[in-house]
Amino acid sequence: MLSHMSFLRSKRNLILLAVVVLFAVVAPDIWAQEAAEAAGDAPAESKTLMDKIVDAGWFMVPIGVLSVLMITLAVFNTLQLSRKRFVPAGLKEEILANMADVRVRSSIDAAAQDPSYLGRMVSTAYPLVDATDTETLGRTKVEDMIADFSIRENSRYMSWIGYFSVIAQAAPMIGLFGTVAGMILAFDTMGLSGGADPSQLAGNISLALMTTAGGLVVAIPSIFCFYIFKNRFNKLVSEAQDTAIEGLDYAVGTVNADQQLAKVPEGISEG
Repeated sequence: MLSHMSFLRSKRNLILLAVVVLFAVVAPDIWAQEAAEAAGDAPAESKTLMDKIVDAGWFMVPIGVLSVLMITLAVFNTLQLSRKRFVPAGLKEEILANMADVRVRSSIDAAAQDPSYLGRMVSTAYPLVDATDTETLGRTKVEDMIADFSIRENSRYMSWIGYFSVIAQAAPMIGLFGTVAGMILAFDTMGLSGGADPSQLAGNISLALMTTAGGLVVAIPSIFCFYIFKNRFNKLVSEAQDTAIEGLDYAVGTVNADQQLAKVPEGISEG
């Protein structure tokens, strides 16, 4: 997979380099002819950004669709990756308070009534608490279930975040496709007219530049969104896991409080 991605990046760099070289070759001829005809030419009409996007042709359509998808995903993930949906403050406090008093069943009941990530995790893992194991309360089984729950649930959330990466890869490639098509049209125009016609050549180069710019405008925010939402998701998952394990620690500490106190050297606890 890594070799495939590096191959795509190398091909992209070669295409960009080719575009720069071609533009460097064509541009001097265009500017020379424009300078020679500047005295007799009528002033060119200025175009708005929307006019340039329309002139760029159908290559801007898939880029526009990707931009809409990116915005939709950003809104969706913002709503989905909220603290209320993952680690509600009230549920967290209730679980820790119950576990400090070793009320495991109360913690399970409270978690089962809450559809949050933490609620589903606790209601899945805490039934494995082993009251016969007074030393650890079955910590190994509980922690394994927490890990299994995270593996099952995390893929569903990460699939939505991963679409940002797809958009970040697809948008520049579509833009580069438009760039290549624009440069082909530019040289076709030169070949058919027997020289560089500035008016026709400028339109084709505009196609090339606008599609490239459009792809980058969509790709760059997508990259930022991918890492922002991924880091936020990992942080929320870690907080939920820490809360569940912290509750188990409270219960173990309460059950073994007398034994732990007995292990303290005489005089230390009084100090």
